Amino acid sequence: MTKPIFELVDELPEQNLTIRALKTLDFVVPGKWNNLVGFKNTIRTVTGETDEALIKAIGDRAIWLFNDKSEGYQRALWLYQTIDSTGTALGTAALANKVGEKIPLLGFMSKLTPKADKAQTIDLCLKLVVEVVAFCQINGIPGDSIGDFVKSLANYGGESLMRMAALVAFDALIPLGPDFIKITQAKLSSLSPQDLTDNPGFSQIKSMIPGGNAASQLSFIGESFDSVKGWMGGLVQKHDLTVEKVTGNLSNFIDASDSKLDYLAAFLDMSTNYYEHTGIQTLARRLIERAAAEV
Repeated sequence: MTKPIFELVDELPEQNLTIRALKTLDFVVPGKWNNLVGFKNTIRTVTGETDEALIKAIGDRAIWLFNDKSEGYQRALWLYQTIDSTGTALGTAALANKVGEKIPLLGFMSKLTPKADKAQTIDLCLKLVVEVVAFCQINGIPGDSIGDFVKSLANYGGESLMRMAALVAFDALIPLGPDFIKITQAKLSSLSPQDLTDNPGFSQIKSMIPGGNAASQLSFIGESFDSVKGWMGGLVQKHDLTVEKVTGNLSNFIDASDSKLDYLAAFLDMSTNYYEHTGIQTLARRLIERAAAEV
């Protein structure tokens, strides 16, 4: 049983490595992401309401909707949390006392294992598929509605846009380089269903990926990436998003040279949970918007 939605939002951190990493991408989503924490505070911000009785009514309705298992909110949360947990072996607790300091990446080398391009490609695509399926769960539409998701990207904002920007920057650009779209396509075309089955991340979330078997699910994963690659390329081009810009901003709190990009990607994977953090914010916003309309 998951924690109540109000508790999840109340427990969101105001400052940690995840938040610091996301804030380095402000030039990609300038002024569009506010690290909104606290359930009542989120209700006030999203709705603009000040009447305490109405705020409580909206909160109660949002909690009821989240708890209704015929809705997809809890499944979306599970996806956000699970896809992040596959990469957090190092754990943020070990780095908690480093927040506010410049973290020497070399000190963590012995704990980091950079992924091969194949594993990185699969993990990138699995995060993208989680975004597609969670979007469908939240909006009550079939889980294979890639077209609806792609259309929605034009209206992505706030924490949802930040999550996608982080996906491109941290899980694509840094580990795979500026040609990440071509590299990902090439790797996807050479993957077998067994490659997918052998991946720990896929094993955890395969029950939620459309397709009756690994071969069909691999096809869905490929179709998802193919449908979103144009948006990703557009984001990179629009904001002149380069490895140098991303790592340059990250260097404000992580000491890492260009020759250690594989380790930087592994470090971010293990020490941040941006999918879960912004996913909870997205869930809270959607629940509150719906609750406010229904109260």
